[in-house]
Amino acid sequence: MEIVGLDLAGSPNRMTGFCSFNGDSIKTKILHTDDEIISETLKLKPQVIAIDAPLFLPKGRKSIEERNNVHLRECDKELVKLGIKFFPITLGPMRKLTTRGISLKKIFGNSGMEAIETYPGAAQDILGIPRKQKGLDKLSKGLENLGLRFDSNLTHDELDAVTCAYVGKLYLQNNYLALGDKKEGLMVLPLHP
Repeated sequence: MEIVGLDLAGSPNRMTGFCSFNGDSIKTKILHTDDEIISETLKLKPQVIAIDAPLFLPKGRKSIEERNNVHLRECDKELVKLGIKFFPITLGPMRKLTTRGISLKKIFGNSGMEAIETYPGAAQDILGIPRKQKGLDKLSKGLENLGLRFDSNLTHDELDAVTCAYVGKLYLQNNYLALGDKKEGLMVLPLHP
């Protein structure tokens, strides 16, 4: 079972956390460009790619540039109900991230790979793991408590990529929560702690 977790940055100038997880071994690295991300992912031919980025637009919005009053997707509304904080996809820097995420999902799909949207902050909340803002050592320890083994001293981008890969594992095991509307798109999260 090969899984890729991506903590995607909105810009190639910023760090994207990349995690490969085959059930036994977790390897992480920092990538930047779309070409690097695509090349590293294609080499692995994963069963699923779990991406921390919006991979679809809300119903009623034709593009991210369109100006209208539709800002939240159904999965976003469900996050609000769960009390989980997030940035709406129409907010400044989220626009670039959304555009990049949708583009990569299409590229992976055209290569026969499945990409799913996840949100490591929400996954960590559901799993009772402190987010990176509480300290990388606490986030790292929380992930280790799930039975995950990885190198020490990972960046926050890599730790979030590990979280994404873990959600990908739960997805393949059919042990996940899907927020949203299938016709619009779904966000995949852990089912429970």
